[in-house]
Amino acid sequence: MDYRKEYESWLTNPYFDEATKEELRSIEGDEKEIQDRFYRTLEFGTAGLRGVIGAGTNRMNIYTVRQATQGLANYILSQNGQDRGVVIAHDSRLMHDEFTDATALCLAANGIKTYVFSELKPVPELSYAVRQLGTMAGIVITASHNPREYNGYKVYWEDGSQVTPPHDTNIMAEVAKVTSFDMVKTMDKEDAKKAGLYNIVPDSIDEGYFEELRKLSIHPEIIKEMAKDIKIVYTPLHGTGLGPVQRVLKDLGFEQVFIEPTQAIPDGHFPTAPYPNPENPAAWELALKLAKEKDADIVLATDPDADRLGVYCKDTKTGEYVTFTGNMSGMLIAEYILAEKTKAGTMPKNPALIESVVTTDMAKAIAAAYDVELIEVLTGFKYIGEQIKKFDETGCNSYVFGLEESYGCLPGTYCRDKDAPAAVTMLCEVAAFYKKQGMTLWDAMIAMYEKYGYYREGITTAEFKGADGAAQMQTMMDNARKTLPEKIGEYDVIAVRDYKLDTRTEVATGKVEPTGLPSSNVLYYELSNNAWCCVRPSGTEPKIKFYFGVKGTSLEDSKEKLDALSKAVGEMFS
Repeated sequence: MDYRKEYESWLTNPYFDEATKEELRSIEGDEKEIQDRFYRTLEFGTAGLRGVIGAGTNRMNIYTVRQATQGLANYILSQNGQDRGVVIAHDSRLMHDEFTDATALCLAANGIKTYVFSELKPVPELSYAVRQLGTMAGIVITASHNPREYNGYKVYWEDGSQVTPPHDTNIMAEVAKVTSFDMVKTMDKEDAKKAGLYNIVPDSIDEGYFEELRKLSIHPEIIKEMAKDIKIVYTPLHGTGLGPVQRVLKDLGFEQVFIEPTQAIPDGHFPTAPYPNPENPAAWELALKLAKEKDADIVLATDPDADRLGVYCKDTKTGEYVTFTGNMSGMLIAEYILAEKTKAGTMPKNPALIESVVTTDMAKAIAAAYDVELIEVLTGFKYIGEQIKKFDETGCNSYVFGLEESYGCLPGTYCRDKDAPAAVTMLCEVAAFYKKQGMTLWDAMIAMYEKYGYYREGITTAEFKGADGAAQMQTMMDNARKTLPEKIGEYDVIAVRDYKLDTRTEVATGKVEPTGLPSSNVLYYELSNNAWCCVRPSGTEPKIKFYFGVKGTSLEDSKEKLDALSKAVGEMFS
């Protein structure tokens, strides 16, 4: 793409509004910025769109949103899905109203019925709505946990999961065909309403979703008993979670719930948390301050679209609040569900626990302890949703829990994406369960380490921005594929899984067998002594992610091993 030619076209073409042109005039003379905005069309990936908000072909704006949506519309029409329609939700990100309407009115102009949530809603409720309304697809206007300058949208298919093969690649192909803004349709909003093509999602979806959350409770009697004793501090980080989390905790009967007031206000500028990610320690400052004032048992935070949950818990021995990774909180919920259902005799036939390949190996130990099948899938919760669909269609297994390391889990099958309000539901019940026994969540975590082993995991990233970033990332992955290392740090490499080539190669024998999973640009190294590492480009940011895990004999031992492996992985890919 001739970026300078595209820039000049946007400045002169009457199709673009004056505000857009004024923004572009303001960068005149900044050749690097012009190049970054116009060197490509914002990529529509397997999960949809995500990018920095602004004018240009490589930015999130109403024009690129419409262009991508036209491709999606063409695919929906090819599947005769226009009458079933599309349901659209949004979080608190900047431009959410503009992008919601740009999306809905492009679909409507193509004769596709739309259902729009009238106020911000979490991702899992959108997933739930797709199946309840029987739509062909769903869209959430969100950039999830990305920094505040981003927005985007996630695309869901009729099963309530983010799009998986073959629909993901088919949609990408249709989007790629929309090479000109002249090919993009839109219409007036009032005309769309009159034609029955722009509809508001009914309140019954809200009530149905909360009913499903209430059903997740295993021991409501314990919540009732401990409701006045357990103290919960929560922050939605200026995002979507406040209403759902407050509602479900009230429905369950928890009485000591304290909301961080500054971050309770939905605000796409994220004034107190520029990087609104529960994985980011800086985002917790205000909530932890409130927790200390209230002497809270647990502290919770959800990301802007409320599909991820972060957790801190008080360590009564030190008086300090301890952070939990997504692996740790997920394992606490998994242990509780499996243990209590086994004890009560309510475990379904052929139970299965599903995790992504970069999630903790403690899941394998827990699943084995309760005679539950452990199924590994590629990174991305859509692959967990895909397994739920398979179970429904074939009856081969019964879903009991699914999680991924990136702070996401799902304890039910009412939706097909990770659900932070549901994670709040379960984790607060788990906290009440242990508090009744005189234990904190941290005490419970230590007990699990003693039972299963001190599994610890980490992640580091390398960032690649600008026009050359994608090529640099691909070069790094290509170079890694050229070698079959015998050691990474002090660990022997037992086997290397290349999910792009669908191969698992044993280092000692050279034996090659298939991975059994779909093609993905991921390298996974099985290491000695229950260690591992994995390398993959991010699907949403210009980064390569390095995951690694170890099993130690104590907190100190596992930390030392994890630090050493992190250093070795960094040296290997430097």
